[in-house]
Amino acid sequence: MTGDRPLVAPTRDPLIPTHWFNILHDRPQYVSSAVSGAQLTGAAKPVGQSVHLQQPFSLARQSLNTTDRFIPIPQEVLDLYAQYRPTPLRRALRLEERLGANARIYYKYEGANLTGSHKLNTALAQAYYYSRAGVKRIVTGTAAGQWGTALAYACQVMNLGCTVFMVRSTLRQKPVRGDMMRLFGAVVHESPSELTEVGRRVLEENPAATGTQAIANGEALALAAEDGESRFAVGSGENSVLLHQTVIGQEAISQLALLGDFPDCVVASMGAGSNFGGIALPFLGAAEDAGRPIRLVAVESAACPKLTRGRYLYDLSDALGTTPITKVYSLGSGYVPPPVYAGGLRHHSAGPLASAMHADGTMEAMAIDQLTSFRAGMLFCETEGILPAPESAHAVAGMIDVVAQHPRGEAPLVVLVNISGHGLLDMGAYTSFAAGQIEPVTADEASLSRSLSALEEFNRSIPEPVE
Repeated sequence: MTGDRPLVAPTRDPLIPTHWFNILHDRPQYVSSAVSGAQLTGAAKPVGQSVHLQQPFSLARQSLNTTDRFIPIPQEVLDLYAQYRPTPLRRALRLEERLGANARIYYKYEGANLTGSHKLNTALAQAYYYSRAGVKRIVTGTAAGQWGTALAYACQVMNLGCTVFMVRSTLRQKPVRGDMMRLFGAVVHESPSELTEVGRRVLEENPAATGTQAIANGEALALAAEDGESRFAVGSGENSVLLHQTVIGQEAISQLALLGDFPDCVVASMGAGSNFGGIALPFLGAAEDAGRPIRLVAVESAACPKLTRGRYLYDLSDALGTTPITKVYSLGSGYVPPPVYAGGLRHHSAGPLASAMHADGTMEAMAIDQLTSFRAGMLFCETEGILPAPESAHAVAGMIDVVAQHPRGEAPLVVLVNISGHGLLDMGAYTSFAAGQIEPVTADEASLSRSLSALEEFNRSIPEPVE
């Protein structure tokens, strides 16, 4: 698709990586084993239907590649990255002063592109690969809407159709996200919907259902199965998605090197793992190369505490039950988190790669309630002039906690936090916070208990996976 264009785009900044960093080369054990739906029998078999392979082989190979430490970024994708990359890295001097911190606090800002978040890094790459594979339309589910917006734009760039199922609670919180997707030519449906068996089943049980990422993905998979020219795509969790996001961390390494610095701790919010992996994985590789320690902290929503309160077991990632069943930290696919403004953190499980990192102690986790996160988001806005998305506000709150615990008598702690998106489309949430209407919101204990019990029962009935 690149034709006779020059090998290197003349306007591309040298800080933009030409390759994605592949942690699977360094740690092949992170290629998790999986149980496919075809292997399941009896009570363990999920309710769903058989669907054709969704990802192009090019993306599937990236998710399994343990041979190459660096994977070339296609020139056409590089040219598109050059429209908004490299993204800024700044030192948060005024925030340091306000906190009285014994720390040097840096942040990487991914919210300055058209779609407003880091999701565009993988959306452009995936649309490129799907287009080359002959796919005509991509169908997806989105929680907070950042992924749906990014994919809608990427599909427009690559001349692909796009259909998005967006979680009902977040689409109603910020309908402008749906408007943006439609502006880019996407068809947008509220999930759960009457369009699919998955949605109809949920609505029959509870007409007022708020929706979840698992339901939205299940509806997208069901629709994608209806014709041979459509495929399902996912914006987080998959190894290939985390791979595409590593442009974030690689840029940050180069930018910090220009300042003569390197972080002791990297902090990012955790939904299924894409922005966390994007910032953390390259630093993990660089720290191991240099023989130095590094602390990696994932900050999740207290309403959906999959890492801090979940189980490391095999689970479904969608309500249709057609995707491979992987070992993840999960609250169970039946868990319905209370509606929170950080919709991107409401997925019931972390992705398999992020889960493996938590299981072996490479990454730690903390859960933050949304009231604390909004306080942190407003503080960041007041001191640094950037209004972070509610998801990123969780990361800021986690970073503040890390800095507060650092002893005054030690050398300053060097901390890097990923601001993965802006909050300009979340003004309703920030307005509610300013009016004193935001509640802390923690996990629904009754739903959590039921879901974890069902998850453990599900694992007792599945066969051992082939390693």
